[in-house]
Amino acid sequence: MNGIAAQVSLYPLHQASLSPAIDDVLRIFREHGLEVQPGAMSTVLLGDDEVLFAALREAFRHTAEQAHVVMVVTFSNACPVPFKAE
Repeated sequence: MNGIAAQVSLYPLHQASLSPAIDDVLRIFREHGLEVQPGAMSTVLLGDDEVLFAALREAFRHTAEQAHVVMVVTFSNACPVPFKAE
C-alpha cells in the first residue's frame, strides 16, 4: 500500500514523567522515515503501511520494556490527506 495515516496516543502508566517515553517513540517513528506530526494529545504518522506497522511495533515493544503502557492507534487510508500516486 502506498501510504496510510495513523493517529497514535501513548499513555505510559505509573511514571513520574511522561515525556521520556513519548520522546522515545517519536524518535523511533522518525528513524523509520515516517512523517511525524506531534500534537497535544496524539501524533499523526504518515508513511508506507509496512514501515508504519514496523515502527509502531518497535515503539510499543520499546516502551513496554520500560514500564506498563497503553497505546491507542487509529488507521486510515483516506485521512488526513490521501497520498498522491508518484
